[in-house]
Amino acid sequence: MYLESLTVEGFRRLKKLELRFCEGLNVLIGPNNAGKSAVVDALRVLLSTGDEGALRVTDYDIHVSAGEKSTQITFKYVFRGLDETEEADFLAALKPVNKMSAALEYEAHLSVRYSVADAGGRLRVKRWCGDHEENAITSEMLEELRAVYLPPLRDPAQGLRPSRSSQLSRLVQRLSDETSRKDVVDALTKFDDELKAKKPIADTQSAIIKRHTDMLGVVLSQQLAVGLSPSDFAKVAARLALVVADLEVEQNGLGFNNLIYMAVVLSELSLSKEASYRALIIEEPEAHLHPQLQAVLLQYLRAVETPGLGEKAVQIFVTSHSPNFAALADIDSIGCVYHATAGVDAFFPRDVEFDKRKKEKLQRYLNVTRAEIFFARRIIFVEGAAELFIVEALAQKLDIDLRKHSVSVISADGLNFDAFLPLFGEKALKIPVAVITDSDPPGVYPKVGEHPEPSSAAKSIAACTSEYIKPFFASKTLEYDLALTSKNRTTMLAALKELHPGIAKDLEEQINVAMEDEKARVLFKGMFERGDGKANVKKGAFGQALAQAVIYDGFDLDVPGYLKDALTFVTAT
Repeated sequence: MYLESLTVEGFRRLKKLELRFCEGLNVLIGPNNAGKSAVVDALRVLLSTGDEGALRVTDYDIHVSAGEKSTQITFKYVFRGLDETEEADFLAALKPVNKMSAALEYEAHLSVRYSVADAGGRLRVKRWCGDHEENAITSEMLEELRAVYLPPLRDPAQGLRPSRSSQLSRLVQRLSDETSRKDVVDALTKFDDELKAKKPIADTQSAIIKRHTDMLGVVLSQQLAVGLSPSDFAKVAARLALVVADLEVEQNGLGFNNLIYMAVVLSELSLSKEASYRALIIEEPEAHLHPQLQAVLLQYLRAVETPGLGEKAVQIFVTSHSPNFAALADIDSIGCVYHATAGVDAFFPRDVEFDKRKKEKLQRYLNVTRAEIFFARRIIFVEGAAELFIVEALAQKLDIDLRKHSVSVISADGLNFDAFLPLFGEKALKIPVAVITDSDPPGVYPKVGEHPEPSSAAKSIAACTSEYIKPFFASKTLEYDLALTSKNRTTMLAALKELHPGIAKDLEEQINVAMEDEKARVLFKGMFERGDGKANVKKGAFGQALAQAVIYDGFDLDVPGYLKDALTFVTAT
């Protein structure tokens, strides 16, 4: 049994949000203030109604948009994968998944609504199952839904300290039966008797009893003993403490304590046979973990999707704004909560219909830098490092602060746009995406204003144009288009002198004697199509040198029109 979908309406930033989940690990990612914590609390409205305490929803949680306040908050939960016993437990909540299917499968529908009950703002809560509000969610149903919530910036040592409610105590009791409990109590009773006979313990007991009797007298004094009190297994379990490398758990680091605590919680949850449904909700696990440990944790959470022998499945929800998690997570487990034009929206990459092998290609390319696509509000895709350096420098030249516009400039490492662009559009991430690339007309060196027929690769990119995706093409390449103006050629030669003074000197002489409409071709070929076995200038290194010349050395550049158009499109409000 697993939570297949959640629909939230009128809750905090969420006017209406529909989410769909996987059976095992779900990694919910997105920028700050997008609504990830609201999603977590929406889960807790139904799932954390046991030992962790129900989430308190107040009038302040009601959604407000453009000064208009929603009249109610509604949460709808759909559970799938129920076995026959679970179907019996949630009988009143069942609805057929597909009425037309020959093999009838059922899902359980549970709903919670908060509405304003009086002028004082007090909220009235109603919980029901199935289609009819008269069918109340019973306490027995709620007991079948077990979840543990780990908040951000948590102190895991608190949950590992000796106490009746500690996760360690629960796990010990889960892993014991009547015989083993009696064995532990008998062993401790024997040890307690031996301990009481030792002089420091016996003397302490005698001193306390004497003072107590002197104070109250024989009639009022009580029977006292100093010992371990091992008569009750639950008390023994409650007094157990976890030791880490001979240190108390409080002396261990927060990051490793978080991992230890998750291990204890997952062990206890997976052994919880009383509940039909078990979930672990972890908010921002990266808060105390460096990137390597984040990778270790994510790898383990993927591994426990398949329960071990004698264990039950645990559905896991992780929220994060760490690109590491986004880069390392399986694409099918990712859910994006983000700022769309119309408000907070959700997108699941597993819903995208990728062309053959493109999904696998995207998974390989999602390193930490490219995983930023899931957190940005606007994106510029470029071909490589050269364009990365130059575009950011030219944006500064135009007094455009890309960071303040929440624009991420991301290299596709060549013409690999086909792996990324399916993630954007009307049925995907609804954010503006500019693709800055080259027309690459073979063997052609266009003059100013000319736009010869582009390459087949450029035509394929142009075919991706949509309301949200706009490609912007150089007439040939970025470097060539820059070289079309005299001012830019001067700056490009200055940057080239820093890398290859000899090449720059020779090119400057050739440009000075060339015809005006040939100067761009001479400079471009002299750097990037040198021929005769000569090594070409590295575009990435040149792009970095050119950005240095513009930003720090005071050289000037005219920004090509197609780049101005791209920057205007992606920064428009």
